Formats: sequence, C-alpha cells, structure tokens
Amino acid sequence: MSDGGVPPPSRRGAIGPFTSRQLLTALGVIVVAAAALVVVTRPIAPGPGTLLPTALPAATPYVVGTPTTGLRPGDAAPDLAWTAGDGAAVELTDLDGNPVRLEDLRGKLVWLNFWATWCPPCQGETPVLRDLDEAYRDRGLVLIAVAVQETSVDNVRAYADRYQLGYRIAFDASADAFELYRVFALPTQVFIAPDGRVLQVVNGPVTSESARGWVESWLPAP
Repeated sequence: MSDGGVPPPSRRGAIGPFTSRQLLTALGVIVVAAAALVVVTRPIAPGPGTLLPTALPAATPYVVGTPTTGLRPGDAAPDLAWTAGDGAAVELTDLDGNPVRLEDLRGKLVWLNFWATWCPPCQGETPVLRDLDEAYRDRGLVLIAVAVQETSVDNVRAYADRYQLGYRIAFDASADAFELYRVFALPTQVFIAPDGRVLQVVNGPVTSESARGWVESWLPAP
C-alpha cells in the first residue's frame, strides 16, 4: 500500500490485462497463420498476363488411402473395366459417357492421371498436364485424367472448361478404377507403353521437366 492506506492504481493494458505489445504479437501470429492457410488451400490462380493457372511449387501428394504396393514397371496395365456387385459388367467412361478402353489405345503412349478437382497438388499440376498434352498429342501421347471422389460430372466439366483442358477426362464415380490400379495418393501417374505394359508409376505430382523427360524417352523421335 502507498502512504495513507490507499492502494496504488493497477496497471491496465490496451484491452483488460493485456498490453499493446502483447496484443500486437498475438495479432501478428494470427495474420501469419491465416496467410499460411490461404497458401496451402488456395486453388490455382492465374499467373501474370494470363488467364490460365500456374503450377504450385513443391507440392506433395494428397494421401487418400493406406500406402500399398501398386503396379510396377513391366506389369500389364489392368483394363479399365470390372464387374459390379450385382454381376453387371462396368467400364470407365469419360465426361460424355463414352467408354475409355486401353485396348483402343494400343500403339499409343498412355498417361493415366488419377486426380480430383479439390486436391491442391492436383490443381498445381493442372498446367503441366495441359501443356504436355498440347506438346505431345500429335506425337502419340494420350493423356487421360481419371477424376475420383467427385460429387458430379458437371463439377469436373466446369473445372475442365475453366482451365481450358483439352485432354480426355474420365469420371470414376465408384472409385473402382482407383482401386483396380491400387492408387492411394492424389495425383498418381501411370505411364503405359504402346503394348499395354506399365512403364512408370509416380505417386504424386510431376514437374514439367520430369514428365517431359520421361515422355521424350518413350516416344519415337519426331
């Protein structure tokens, strides 16, 4: 107590017991956390001077299942068809309902890309797929993006229209193709030789440089 028995005035900060410095520090932490959340969850955004998306750097795969031993180079790529629980024969179809058959693509280098519109690393990889499809389509590359865990064909079609995707997109409504190929991460790439053998499986997004190097090594010289 001070002289005269009167207690000294309590020290009060800007808000209640907190000082201005403490409040500013807390605010800074919140701003940094919010900015990090935006970066991690943002969709692909247009780059400078273009309406098309740019790749997100250093992306990692989005794990959606238990990691398991999948297909290996030299394995025969499974046909994109299976038997439903009721015994009916089912085929993977594209966004227009047309069947996607590997047997129709013999003699071509096939790139299956398992992906989803809501998957950040898949979003970041979109411009890589779009550019390489345009660059190598006439040389014999067939790129098929297999959409999994999606709510509707219309959502996937809207994404394809928004980012001007010219490659074929299949809709794996029941995730049967996903399971048939033993996929556990998005995106996953399966490169298939003209004779139907698996060439390479990549669990995760590819860069333009890595994918271009593989494609160039597998396609005949122009």
